[in-house]
Amino acid sequence: MLEAGAMLLFCAVLFASVALGWSIIPALFVGVLLFMGYGLVRRCSLRAMASRAAGSVRSAGTVVVAFVLIGVLTSLWRASGTIAFIVAHSTAVIHAATVIPLSFLLCSAMSVLVGSSFASAATMGTICMSLGLSMQANPVMLGGAILAGVYVGDRCSPVSTSALLVKQLTHTNLFNTIARMLRTGAVPFVLSCVVYVAAAVVEWLCASGGSGFGAASAAATAGSAGSASAAVSTNASSITDIGGLFSSAFDLHWLTLVPALLVIVLALLRVDVRLLMLASIAASVAVCVGVQHMEWAELLRLLIFGYHAQNPQVAALLDGGGILSMLTVMATVCISSAYAGIFAETRMLARLQQVIEMLGHRIGACGATMITATCAAALACNQTLTIMLTHQLCGGLYGDDESERSAQAIDLEDSAVVIAPLIPWSIAGAVPLATINAPTLSLAAATFLYLLPLSRMLASAVRRRSGFRTRHRSQNQNPGLAIPHRPKPMLHMFAHGFHPKSGD
Repeated sequence: MLEAGAMLLFCAVLFASVALGWSIIPALFVGVLLFMGYGLVRRCSLRAMASRAAGSVRSAGTVVVAFVLIGVLTSLWRASGTIAFIVAHSTAVIHAATVIPLSFLLCSAMSVLVGSSFASAATMGTICMSLGLSMQANPVMLGGAILAGVYVGDRCSPVSTSALLVKQLTHTNLFNTIARMLRTGAVPFVLSCVVYVAAAVVEWLCASGGSGFGAASAAATAGSAGSASAAVSTNASSITDIGGLFSSAFDLHWLTLVPALLVIVLALLRVDVRLLMLASIAASVAVCVGVQHMEWAELLRLLIFGYHAQNPQVAALLDGGGILSMLTVMATVCISSAYAGIFAETRMLARLQQVIEMLGHRIGACGATMITATCAAALACNQTLTIMLTHQLCGGLYGDDESERSAQAIDLEDSAVVIAPLIPWSIAGAVPLATINAPTLSLAAATFLYLLPLSRMLASAVRRRSGFRTRHRSQNQNPGLAIPHRPKPMLHMFAHGFHPKSGD
């Protein structure tokens, strides 16, 4: 019961921080004190817990370096006009009849390039929402399409912080995992496109029937959705001419596209992600100086503090990036890594891990990971901690060889990464929706985020059922070859009582 009390108290502090709009970093530090306090009550050595925690933080050093590079890269892409070029030319294809599916596709493409759901929502997402509502599109479906799109790349981009974190935790090859993510995400992605095309067709039929897009939207978005529509429509007209707006702030030469093209080409060649980002950073610096005529002093400043445009309208869309913008996520990763060391030393999660292993024995490792990730997301209130908690709790479901680590990596990507934004009180979904001024009800329309874990669980259940039938048929045909069931060690320990090590 002491374990449950410490965890519930930590969750209460975390919930309070999120509800009050505070940074979660102090709450995470409170968690460190709570879990170390639990260890002291269980007579664990303070020095041993601190040593384990420090070792876990050191192991996260590689991904922290990658986060610094991502902060520099996203700032330079803003300053060089790379994002402005992509957005200005992409939004030219948006039309009233296709705005919902195109918003999903454009936000997906942007998130694959920048690797960040928040950055994609602030740029392409904001513009798609404003243009869509100026065309009287349904704000719930539009917001859902944008939210789903910004997490397509947040999951599988080579410069995604969540993908790099999963790589670090599971010690797997990033590009192998991305290849598997493309396979497991293909069907949900296509089905999501079908859903959004169907929504566009319904809107078009309502318009052609005389009710118009506005009436259809109003009927479908009573209450909070209506207020969201009004909020975005107030500034929709001010950013309708995206090309003209960005042309006034940047020289939209085709060379501004080179940093993004480098990421795509080098990713296809499977170049190490840090070298990939360094190459794109070098190209962005050249574009900033040679095309945008930026001073070196200003360039050095934005690497740390991020890009800040002089035009308020451009600033609303592009400001951000820089090393300082990554401090929160880096601190979250480091503190959460310390949790892993404390949990390992105190064996605080041992009983819960045993229950999860029993669940995995019944429904498979994939299904158990999905359920654990959902619970972790509801408690953690953010994506990073959700990933790390799910990895910690589900470690016993997988072996130590390369294939097992790869299986855990893809299960984490298809569960913790995409389930976290579906929790209404989690900042993973709340921040992008607030950025684009979409109603919270848009969570129900983020179809890709639902279809991906559901399709994985369905495929896992089918494979397990097929495997059971094959084994059963083989044993009936060759009864002498039947192998008696042997419970897993952890299951055996759970069945016959938990015997913690001395000091627990």
